[in-house]
Amino acid sequence: MADGAMTATFLAVIGGASLLAVTARRLRPVDRLPSLEGWALADRSLGPGWTWLLLGGTIFTAYTFTAVPGLAYGNGAPAFFAVPYTVIVCPLAFVLLSRLWSVARRHGYITAADFVRGRYGSPPLALVVALTGILATMPYLALQLLGIRAVLTAGGVYPRGAAGDLVLVALFAGLAVATYRHGLRAPAVISALKAVAVFVSLTAVTWLVLARLGGPGPVFEGAAQRLGGPALLLSPAQQPAYATLALGSALALLMYPHVLTAGFAADGPSTLRKVSVALPAWTGLLALFGFLGIAALAAGVRAPRGGAEAAVPMLVDRLMPAPLAGLVFAAIAVGALVPAAVMSIAAATSFVRNVYVEYVHPTATPKRQVRIAKAVSLTAKVGAVAFVFGLRDQDAVNLQLLGGVWILQIFPAVAVGLFTGWLHPRALLAGWAVGMASGTYLVVREGFSSIVPLGTGAGPLEIYAGLAALLLNVTVAVAGTAVLTRLGVPRGADTTDLPSRLTVRRRPETGAKNP
Repeated sequence: MADGAMTATFLAVIGGASLLAVTARRLRPVDRLPSLEGWALADRSLGPGWTWLLLGGTIFTAYTFTAVPGLAYGNGAPAFFAVPYTVIVCPLAFVLLSRLWSVARRHGYITAADFVRGRYGSPPLALVVALTGILATMPYLALQLLGIRAVLTAGGVYPRGAAGDLVLVALFAGLAVATYRHGLRAPAVISALKAVAVFVSLTAVTWLVLARLGGPGPVFEGAAQRLGGPALLLSPAQQPAYATLALGSALALLMYPHVLTAGFAADGPSTLRKVSVALPAWTGLLALFGFLGIAALAAGVRAPRGGAEAAVPMLVDRLMPAPLAGLVFAAIAVGALVPAAVMSIAAATSFVRNVYVEYVHPTATPKRQVRIAKAVSLTAKVGAVAFVFGLRDQDAVNLQLLGGVWILQIFPAVAVGLFTGWLHPRALLAGWAVGMASGTYLVVREGFSSIVPLGTGAGPLEIYAGLAALLLNVTVAVAGTAVLTRLGVPRGADTTDLPSRLTVRRRPETGAKNP
């Protein structure tokens, strides 16, 4: 049963998030007509501070903050692949996001599929890019709800039965209403509360854990004894899997629609470069969460079978004063609201721009596009709730693992296309199909493990399935381009006018840096 002070603190933070979401209406310019760019991208007006809050709050999700320490609790060192993975993201974002923003702003692109449509002149290629993004996003959205439920259940804040389900629905309903009305501005303002709550609570929790357990030395010694010693270090056999998982995950992350949506909302490429330099502060948080998974081992926390993600919430509930525990649980819950909102917006925008307008209603007015996007965004959230209540938790995890493999297969069309238009759109389509099929086969064959063995014999090489599928994808795309070019097969017109060094004239300053 939850402590009264814990529950009060939790409700206070959640109430603060709701109030902040309401204030988002004050940050919308009143003299602008409704547009998809205004609703989904906050009119591309976010300065460095807001962009850092929104992009960091979108990338580092509640599920990440529970899954990484849960993996550290159960497996030790391999869990920390997330630290180099999120470090690798920073230089990639510095180069790719700023360049993609420039061409998107020049041509009014809102999604990655818009860019692909303009770069290659291929509606089918743009369609598969959009559908792949939506397909990969939906289980990720459901995992945010699972993260909230796991944390609240471990802390005793989640009632049993229908009452608990109503609590989860109520949390999500407030977010759905705010996002429906204010678009990306709602998660932007909530991201400020998320940053404060997570940074403050995690710093306090880490300090108290070190004080209670006697410092880092006893923590790692105690965890090593429970894991069997070597589990806290990578073995030579684990290193290829660790390295390829970190690299592949970093390449995949920047292809997710919600990450690109948060990036497109910036007010310029220089803002994105500044934010990319500052993003490692969020990586430090992730490393501390992983450390808490090790601390849960040292403290003798016994997580339920198959529920290692509950280890840190159980540690917090055991060692922390009730108000601080409530703050931690609320911080993780709010941490799910920001990415969930951005994911639903991104999925809705991709559907409207690259399916509805392209194939259903090409003459749809901006106002109608916004109305359809709002409805699809709401439907996505309802679908995520239904998914959580209708299927096993492991089903969502399995689909999210596949989603990471799938989204990586659009990397050649999007990222490579930023620097060269040589690849033929038909070859890119063939490469995408091979990558999707092979990646899915590898993951399913291994019982939904993203690490797969390659080769035969006593010691096959274990690597990330998504990266193996991407290599096949690129091979087919390059070989196919060479063949199609030699055969003289025509390609679509490139309307992006993307030179080797791209610059864009900034908009005149409006004086407002609000979301």
